[in-house]
Amino acid sequence: MSDNKKKKEKKSVVEKVLGGIERVGNKLPHPAALFAIFALGVIILSGIISVFNISVEHPGTGESIEPFSLLSKEGLHMILKNMVDNFTGFAPLGTVLVSMLGIGIMDSSGLMSTGLRMIVTSAPEKMLTFAIVFAGILSNAASEVGYVVLVPLGAMIFLAVGRHPIAGLAAAFAGVSGGYSANLILGTIDPLLAGLSEEAARIIDPTYEVNPTANYYFMIASTFVIAAAGTWLTEKVIVPRLGEYSGEAKAEKIEQLTSDEKKGLRYTFYTFLVLLVIILWSTVPIEGGIWSSIPGTGFLRDPETGDLLRSPFMSGIVAMIFLIAGILGIAYGIGAKTLQNSEDVIKGMGKSMSTLSTYIVLVFFAAQFVAYFNWTNLGLIFAIQGAEFIGSVGMGRIPLMISLVLITGFINLMIGSASAKWAIMAPVFIPMFMLLGYSPEFTQLAYRVGDSVTNIVAPMMSYFALIVAFMEKYEPKTGIGTVIATMLPYSITFLLVWLAMLIAWILLDIPIGPGAELFYQV
Repeated sequence: MSDNKKKKEKKSVVEKVLGGIERVGNKLPHPAALFAIFALGVIILSGIISVFNISVEHPGTGESIEPFSLLSKEGLHMILKNMVDNFTGFAPLGTVLVSMLGIGIMDSSGLMSTGLRMIVTSAPEKMLTFAIVFAGILSNAASEVGYVVLVPLGAMIFLAVGRHPIAGLAAAFAGVSGGYSANLILGTIDPLLAGLSEEAARIIDPTYEVNPTANYYFMIASTFVIAAAGTWLTEKVIVPRLGEYSGEAKAEKIEQLTSDEKKGLRYTFYTFLVLLVIILWSTVPIEGGIWSSIPGTGFLRDPETGDLLRSPFMSGIVAMIFLIAGILGIAYGIGAKTLQNSEDVIKGMGKSMSTLSTYIVLVFFAAQFVAYFNWTNLGLIFAIQGAEFIGSVGMGRIPLMISLVLITGFINLMIGSASAKWAIMAPVFIPMFMLLGYSPEFTQLAYRVGDSVTNIVAPMMSYFALIVAFMEKYEPKTGIGTVIATMLPYSITFLLVWLAMLIAWILLDIPIGPGAELFYQV
């Protein structure tokens, strides 16, 4: 059999598998509808299970836990009386809305897109690939900016320097989407997932708090490791595989920063320095010297203990994201003349809110689902019984963590939304893993890794169709199979690299964020 025929057969098998995934995924209801179905399912399931004499013993308190039926008169009263409170009190809702107000100013002023262009266009040619992947990772703090701006820009830059544009596009896409759980700064996803994790952790410990900075140390380390892995893979695998570009697309002129844009960036930089001084003044009390004589030093630390981990600064990190992002966006807008008055600022904030309309609908149903799951005690019962089963199997901590990463990666092929998946998985996996000795923060981290590594090969990912369209500009016959074939090496490499990092973190017992340990004692 000829090599060409073998290639065609292999390709046809891949396309059949991907086509099957696409068809199944397309038949799934909208995530909001899924949560409505799940909420109804919990109500019905609670009524069925409550008929049987099922009870488990809480491993921490020794209390007997029994299922509560929402099909009862008391359950119906709870559903009707708490529907509004379930929605408005849902932890991730407020954190996302507040964070996005600040991010909206940065986006509407042009700071995000200009910053990405500056990083990429100012990099030396030898560092070009690294700069593209690195910028992609940083861009995921404001998700769609990277997809819309950096991915096509990566292709344009590679074509402009005589390299295959698909390789530049792939490098950018790998950073933006595959590197979603790495960054040097906190984004909107951090408080969102932390809120869901906190809700789930309180099934076991009603006082447990999960800070948005819970995975920050691991994220910082991942930024450089994933950027390096993405660069190596692009240069050693993707570029040689694609070869020289022979398509009809012509190199486009990449616009350099205008004088106004440069002025805006200078204003942003000076403003950032002022904010940095204020943050240091409010969080770093230094004994002795001139610094300690400044009034109010360390005023955002815990007033009683002087601790920073459990302090107004850390608990107010969402407010800090809003203020810093908003102030920097305004500073850039004034310098670049993209914001003329307060009305432009408010419009930018309003635009960011308009993009969340579907998310707010999703949150309404997700909040009901999570509340019902807690009321019925099903989450706790499943967690305790699941933990007992896994314990009896004797699965060690590392295989357990790897299993969660792989399960998440598989589910991500069907359900693209990170928050939607975690809202479903957190109430089951966080309590279960807490009972097995893992902290909620580390369980959340394992989830984030699994969610990231298959983003770039998931046809259900919301921007996947856009990536196909970008590729078609340079390769007209591009389809889903082409994108998958190009991005699969990144997916596998990122998975192996991140698993190695997670294993190292476990063996060395390194904190994954401020005050966030790996293990939990029941």
